[in-house]
Amino acid sequence: ILAEEATTAVASGARKDFRGVTTLTIDPYDAKDFDDALSVRTLPDGTTEVGVHIADVSFFVKPGTAIDDEARSRATSVYLVDRTIPMLPEVLSNNLCSLNPNEDRLAVSAVFVLNANAEVVDQWFGETVIHSDKRFTYENAQEVLDNNEGEYLSELSTLRDLADKIRARRVANGAIAFDTPEVKVKLDETGKPIEVLLKERRATNLLIEDFMLLANEHVAEYLAQKEKDANLTNSVVYRVHDVPDPDRIENLTQFLKVLGYNLDSQNGHVKGTAINALLASVEGKPEEYLIKVAALRSMAKAIYTTKNIGHFGLAFTFYSHFTSPIRRYPDLLTHRMVKHHANRELVSKAELDQLESLATHSSEREVSASEAERDSVKMKLTEFMSDKVGQECDAVISGVTERGL
Repeated sequence: ILAEEATTAVASGARKDFRGVTTLTIDPYDAKDFDDALSVRTLPDGTTEVGVHIADVSFFVKPGTAIDDEARSRATSVYLVDRTIPMLPEVLSNNLCSLNPNEDRLAVSAVFVLNANAEVVDQWFGETVIHSDKRFTYENAQEVLDNNEGEYLSELSTLRDLADKIRARRVANGAIAFDTPEVKVKLDETGKPIEVLLKERRATNLLIEDFMLLANEHVAEYLAQKEKDANLTNSVVYRVHDVPDPDRIENLTQFLKVLGYNLDSQNGHVKGTAINALLASVEGKPEEYLIKVAALRSMAKAIYTTKNIGHFGLAFTFYSHFTSPIRRYPDLLTHRMVKHHANRELVSKAELDQLESLATHSSEREVSASEAERDSVKMKLTEFMSDKVGQECDAVISGVTERGL
């Protein structure tokens, strides 16, 4: 059915055919689903075309169906240490929707033409058919770049160089670089924790992140313009991040003074560049983690809404979630809206009326999932430490409460 749909859609002009363009996925080694892929080619004028291709979940999950009702209710996948509770059935998430290598797959894509400075000189959004040539893990893609040899070295090098420029520009604009390491707990076959690691963030992790952020930003801007052109309201589900609460920034500033650090703020108002300067000044110090966590806690929480106020942490005027529809419902809503505009379809009032409540519901489900994920890690860490009572180890005190350290 997929092959038939792909052939028919391409022949009719409903989908662009990217099957002849070099396309790669880069994911964690233990990933079961691949919801994003990158295609790359050099154009005759020397610019580079990069396609950010995202699994076309909306082709399979239609509004009003039982499968959509369940996905809507869950709103997100939940990643616990010992299991995943997916938003969609595995036949979709790990198979039909997943951009598996060496198979034709349906996608919704954001395609950018970038100049030598990684500036977007042209863009296109719509439905595509792709064929992933290679499934890389972050580790083996990094190996190719580090050794300067291996499969698709030229494509990976091009993507890395462009991503570096995209990231540098974003940070210069005030995007905050909160790189706090994530904990990964390794389990044996019985579910017992046997090792605790800090997840490494390699250049290949950043490369993927940079192109996903680029797609999310430009899709949001595109939909905002389409909303304006069509005289619609509340038709885009944005991912927004408010400026920090002035009282929290004042408290953070006083806390930092005690530790001998200065945060450049005026009456509780702070710029992303000032927070970046602080984070750079604590790099490699014993108090680095403590200060990063304190700064992170002083930030507002990002939420979904149809009312755009921009994204403070990323320094974006427009931002939405587009790149993970297998595991997040707001991305699926964004895909449907991209398709509406790409196909020049009318958006029903009933569909628009639901978006704000769906955004609120998705924000609530995200908080619940995050709490469950954190508790799952804490539980396994406690289990890991339970047979080490009496052992001495080095530690940094990150807080003092009435209950202890």
